[in-house]
Amino acid sequence: MNMNNFLQINETTRKRLSDFLFILWAGGAALLSYSLVYALRKPFTAASFENAEFFDMDYKVVVTISQILGYVVSKFIGIKLISELQSEERFKFILTSVLLAEASLILFGLLSTPFNVAAMFLNGLSLGCMWGVIFSFIEGRRVTDILASLLGVSMVISSGTAKSVGLYVMNHLHVSEFWMPALIGAVALPLLLLLGWALNKLPEPNKEDIAMKSERETLNGKQRWELFKSFMPFLSMLFIANIAIVVLRDIKEDFLVNIIDVSAYSPWLFAQIDSVVTLIILGIFGLMVLVKDNLKALSVLFGLIIAGMIVMSVVSFGQQQLRLSPVIWLFIQSLCLYIAYLTFQTIFFDRFIACFRIRGNVGFFIVTTDFLGYTGTVLVLVLKEFCNPDIDWAVFYNQFAGYVGIFCCVTFVCSFVYLHQRFRKETGVTAPVKRRSKPLRRMPSLLPDR
Repeated sequence: MNMNNFLQINETTRKRLSDFLFILWAGGAALLSYSLVYALRKPFTAASFENAEFFDMDYKVVVTISQILGYVVSKFIGIKLISELQSEERFKFILTSVLLAEASLILFGLLSTPFNVAAMFLNGLSLGCMWGVIFSFIEGRRVTDILASLLGVSMVISSGTAKSVGLYVMNHLHVSEFWMPALIGAVALPLLLLLGWALNKLPEPNKEDIAMKSERETLNGKQRWELFKSFMPFLSMLFIANIAIVVLRDIKEDFLVNIIDVSAYSPWLFAQIDSVVTLIILGIFGLMVLVKDNLKALSVLFGLIIAGMIVMSVVSFGQQQLRLSPVIWLFIQSLCLYIAYLTFQTIFFDRFIACFRIRGNVGFFIVTTDFLGYTGTVLVLVLKEFCNPDIDWAVFYNQFAGYVGIFCCVTFVCSFVYLHQRFRKETGVTAPVKRRSKPLRRMPSLLPDR
């Protein structure tokens, strides 16, 4: 082996080690930080609040609506805020958000019912933009697929873990269902601030990152509107389908203890199921880093979510005929739902921006999707409370999931066709290629001269 070959191998090894250490740093901090956001947001879902009412309404439904309303307002503000957020302001945003969130949980314990419902609105308002802020640290990098996978699966595993921890604190530490969220949040808060500091120390994307994933920039109001108009049919279909997915996911997360009789199972059941789902999704999304061509990656993602929606519909409509146990049913529902949900919350729009060389950021797409989705959740819960307050949650969820699966299949197939037609129009090629010597033609309305 001559010296040149040795140096080349040594440089390759050094680069791989550098990437591995960066993934541990950025991916680990992102995963743990959003897991702790859930500790400030979701433990209350473990409580049933059976002895509490809100003017003859189901107290838990009202608390859930109140928090989601705060989320909706936060997401609406975030469409502008996250799109325009400068990198040097990110940690300040995290600090302010988590302090307000813990203060709201303390108020939830201090105030008597029904007045403490307002505290959950403040909780949702303070945490609604945290996903977009955390994702902004990791987008636009060569290894974003892996980093986003780690961040995304935190949402899956943390949902079940938050419920399990909440049940443990109430059943074994004998903390009331009103103070339990504040206790868990108090433990999570300093850890979350430490991880936010670690994310803030990440280096900015380098030239190689920008060449592969395009440069990420802030978007003002005019640029956001021009971007949406340019891809209006495609984005409209995705946003509408995601409304249904977000609503379904919120119902599953917030009312799972009403859908399944949890008394017959260990309080850690949710965490165990979500852990398995997490490992599967982490493996699938992590492998996407091997797909260098962005159009191919988008095509694979569409294939995954369409297949997941088909399976979800079959399982929902055929639970009795298939004789599925509640545990198996929950596992399949979680896997299919989260593959679709996390695809759009993590790597899809990062690849979409890179595919069409759009100057912008992922935060705009994710926050807009969330705003529309949470608005849909509020409307569904309000209609449920006024039209059918004594609903059978298990029957309702299965029927809703079945129809959502069918609707999303049709919508995503149409989106897939549009994507390929638009790509051919932009590039003049009929299939993705392995390497491109020149960037795609940029759209004048989206790419002003600097």
